[in-house]
Amino acid sequence: MNQVSRESWKALGQILLLAVILYAFLVSIQLLGASFKLFGKALAEKLIEMTSNPLVGLLAGILATTLAQSSSTTTSITVGMVAGGALTIEGAIPVIMGANIGTSVTNTLVSMGHITRKEEFRRALAGATVHDFFNLLVVFILLPAEVCFHFIERVATYAAEIFQDVGGMTFSSPLKAATEPAASGILDLLQRNPTLCVIAALVLMFTSLKFLVDLSRGLVVQRSGRFLNRYLFGAPMVAMVFGAAITFLVQSSSITTSMVVPLIGAGILTLEAVFPFTLGANVGTTVTAMLAALSTGAIGPVIVAFSHLFFNVSGILLIYPVPFIRGIPIFLARKLADLTSRSRLYAFTYVALVFYLVPLILIFIWR
Repeated sequence: MNQVSRESWKALGQILLLAVILYAFLVSIQLLGASFKLFGKALAEKLIEMTSNPLVGLLAGILATTLAQSSSTTTSITVGMVAGGALTIEGAIPVIMGANIGTSVTNTLVSMGHITRKEEFRRALAGATVHDFFNLLVVFILLPAEVCFHFIERVATYAAEIFQDVGGMTFSSPLKAATEPAASGILDLLQRNPTLCVIAALVLMFTSLKFLVDLSRGLVVQRSGRFLNRYLFGAPMVAMVFGAAITFLVQSSSITTSMVVPLIGAGILTLEAVFPFTLGANVGTTVTAMLAALSTGAIGPVIVAFSHLFFNVSGILLIYPVPFIRGIPIFLARKLADLTSRSRLYAFTYVALVFYLVPLILIFIWR
């Protein structure tokens, strides 16, 4: 009984700590939006101009996410910038698309852990990069459509307006009421210096996200690990729903997708079984932007958050139901894995080019 009691108190302590860290994360979003407002219109115009080219916005989203190793960070910053008036909704959507691509670098890097074992590495890399190729294919299809027709923005705006009216709700939310005093206190402490306030917001965001992910992993992933192989991958829809649910809980699609890479490398799971799981993770990761948007008290960030959700859902509906199209990311992932099995250098070249060098060079040219 004493052991059970100690475990219960430990779990309760972890849950309370998780609540404190989540609050700190929400405060960082509120602080970031307020900090951008302190710069005035000059910075806003400069940032909007930088993302007026949707391709630059897309590449900025890729690069920011690969450097931060977190799409949650990129989407949260984007939501904060929209809330602060430093970024338009139209400019934010390509950044969100880029974050979807950038977040898949983590599980690709995880697959490198198998690099000394040729066959394991081939399987692991294919399992990791199927996520990359799916996200790239979705952006290839949806970005031109969004630039021409703005259909994601339109649907997201409609959904945000419905959400605003449900039950008489307004965007002066309890989350904003809870976080605004802390954010204002930090602003006053830093004498409302815009640069210091932005730095403080980013430091708080990075720190809280790190602890949020680590603590969530301890509470959720470790306890659910023994059930994954038995219950999670039996049917595509089940795998997709569980991928979304676990990502919702741990606040990181990188964790969700990375934890199955060793199982693929070991031959326990197949590429086809894991594929829908990664698609569910794409949907689950949108919860972070939703939380961030609700804490701002403005409709613009909520539209961006819904855009993130509808982008991922649209990608799944366009690609997964059609066997031929569904097979494209799997085919490309296997081809890359076969290529790298002959020379490991191809794997490092792929990561360096796709996630770092090409976005950086093109941003420099197109800006």
